[in-house]
Amino acid sequence: MSLTVDKGLGNTIAADTKLSYIDGSKGVLEYVGYDIDSLARNSTFEETTWLLWNGTLPTQNELAGFTKELQSQFDVDPRMLDVVRAIPRTAAPMDALRTLVSALAHFDREADDPSPAANRRKSLRLVAKTASLVALFDRHRKGKALVAPDSTLSLAGNFLWMLTGAKPTEAMTRALDVCLVLHADHGLNASTFAARVTIATQSDLYSAATTAVGTLKGPLHGGANQEVMEMLLDIGDLSKVDQYITSKLARKERIMGFGHRVYKAYDPRATYLKTFAKQVAADTGNLPLYEMTRRIEEIVLAQPNIIEKGIFPNVDFYSATTYYSLGLDLDLFTCMFAASRMAGWTGHCIEQLAANKLIRPHADYTGPHGLTYLPMAQRTGCAGAACSCATALSGVA
Repeated sequence: MSLTVDKGLGNTIAADTKLSYIDGSKGVLEYVGYDIDSLARNSTFEETTWLLWNGTLPTQNELAGFTKELQSQFDVDPRMLDVVRAIPRTAAPMDALRTLVSALAHFDREADDPSPAANRRKSLRLVAKTASLVALFDRHRKGKALVAPDSTLSLAGNFLWMLTGAKPTEAMTRALDVCLVLHADHGLNASTFAARVTIATQSDLYSAATTAVGTLKGPLHGGANQEVMEMLLDIGDLSKVDQYITSKLARKERIMGFGHRVYKAYDPRATYLKTFAKQVAADTGNLPLYEMTRRIEEIVLAQPNIIEKGIFPNVDFYSATTYYSLGLDLDLFTCMFAASRMAGWTGHCIEQLAANKLIRPHADYTGPHGLTYLPMAQRTGCAGAACSCATALSGVA
């Protein structure tokens, strides 16, 4: 068997999928054949989730029934509220979400039922409850009373209701819904791959979802939109954008929200969101923030050869101001990414199990061979400049 070293697996096909297709060189993202821009403009998160799980757009009756199923699962077991309250208020939201998603398994009688029907029901619960858990923890950490879900609202609307205790406007709900659609799936990204690795061992769906949340937490995967917002707040004013950005470019520092591991053309998820983000910002009194993002884009794209290098704004660049305009704290941004991507994660897990094979790549061993085991009395300690024991043990009592 011939083996090839491919660190990061960037040139390896590790799965077959019918959920989403990406052509990074052309700036294409499709969910089951439908381009992401048309879905963002016309679809809803509920309809998009159905599409990912079923491979077709639903009929009116199918969507109505599926929406009611989701709404019926917004609430969590009362014992889960005790878990929420047991988490320290100082915990990072993604740490809390990782714990809470895992804890859901303890209160689901079907947690270890591997049948396709049970996995579909658990997928529905995970999608419905993840956003609720984010809202519950945020209110807990702020010392506010927890808000019960409203099963008459969409998933986006119910999240905003549980987060603030106030019924969201139609425009606010639509804004969040668009973001959820845009983040629902994205090929075999790191967190999706992690979920498929876990479920491929025939572990349970909650373990796979927890694996995915833990992977998304990493700053090389999730969190870019939070960093974009931190940059905007650091700049502070439109009049300071030029000096701030040109100075960073002169120092060859990265501008947050630009470039993507996959896309070498304009991120297709950002095309409609750029326009939509402007309206949301204007409606909520945050238009100056949007104008800052537009000016940053102008400066960066005017740099020599930047377009030829395939560096464009990505979806995080404009979702940052959208989330901020909706009143979300910065450290909740990645949690909303998780709430959306739960649709894709669970869909991929079900797809993996339909033709399952344990995912077990090889490693390229680079250590020594043939060493002789020495009795303790004959050992003189580590030798060679490569030894890291002293470094590893420094500061250990």
